[in-house]
Amino acid sequence: MYKILRWLLFLLPAERAHYFTMKMLKLSLYLPGVSNNFQFDNHRKNVDGMHLKNGVGLAAGFDKDGKFLYALNALNFGFIEVGTVTPRPQGGNPKPRLFRLRHDHALINRMGFNNEGVKALKGRLESFRRENKACDMLIGVNIGKNKLTPNDEAQLDYHYCYTELYDLADFFVVNVSSPNTPNLRELQHINSLKAILEPLIEYRNSQKISKPLYLKIAPDMSFEQLDDIIALQAQLNFEGIVATNTSVDRTLLKFSSARTINSIGDGGLSGAPVLAVSNSFVKHIRSKSEMTIIGVGGIETAEDGQTKIEAGADLIEIYTGFIYSGPSLIKKLARLF
Repeated sequence: MYKILRWLLFLLPAERAHYFTMKMLKLSLYLPGVSNNFQFDNHRKNVDGMHLKNGVGLAAGFDKDGKFLYALNALNFGFIEVGTVTPRPQGGNPKPRLFRLRHDHALINRMGFNNEGVKALKGRLESFRRENKACDMLIGVNIGKNKLTPNDEAQLDYHYCYTELYDLADFFVVNVSSPNTPNLRELQHINSLKAILEPLIEYRNSQKISKPLYLKIAPDMSFEQLDDIIALQAQLNFEGIVATNTSVDRTLLKFSSARTINSIGDGGLSGAPVLAVSNSFVKHIRSKSEMTIIGVGGIETAEDGQTKIEAGADLIEIYTGFIYSGPSLIKKLARLF
């Protein structure tokens, strides 16, 4: 059934299809019995003090502004990341900025942190928390900086997002690894990371409740750079790493034509082609550390999810594989834990 629906959706431009699908799902929940179709026996996980109904999450970027929390909760995700959110609203990069590579079961995006800003997200999270006190889907917030904020002031943007949303999130993810904001990945250098993370941890230490904090990394860095981040995690004691974000490496594509790839241009590659490289990062981190690893990248089947777990991931997230495989993927992956 989903293959037919996907064929119809793929007739629309990718970004339009995304919002159309989520709006339709949102509306369908008003029909009797629809939400029951997505329920299944959960395999609970306890990670960093968080009690998750299952180990399957939705990666950041799918619901940037917290507009689809009710629908995503109905799909029975164990957790989701909303965002990436920035302090001030921004429109992101010019359209078109989301592209399908069907032969590779992949996407390329250069969205550019398009979002409505902290205040809009805060309002939606407050409403959702107030109306869904029994919700057992954990909500993490993925935080970033505004495009016009210079890198030497980036820590102020991250701190603002973090403190404004601290009471409303179950956990946080610091995003310094998107390829679609100019020079953002320079913030993966150790001194920049310390400048961002230390104030967040200091603020957390002043609060009554400690919220887990993770760092999302790019799959295009060297293992030497990754080792520096692993050492920093041990030093600062943030909970772990989300591995990995999208890739700029077009050599990962095997079936798309050079003409198609060149016509799309810049952007981050996600989906099946990044599975192996993402797994290699998870495996490398696990070989050096016992920190929590949230594995994301290329998961389209239960077998893909199993490789991520075997590489060392404690939890897994989906995005592009969710688009290609549909909601049934959540249940298949939840059985792995």
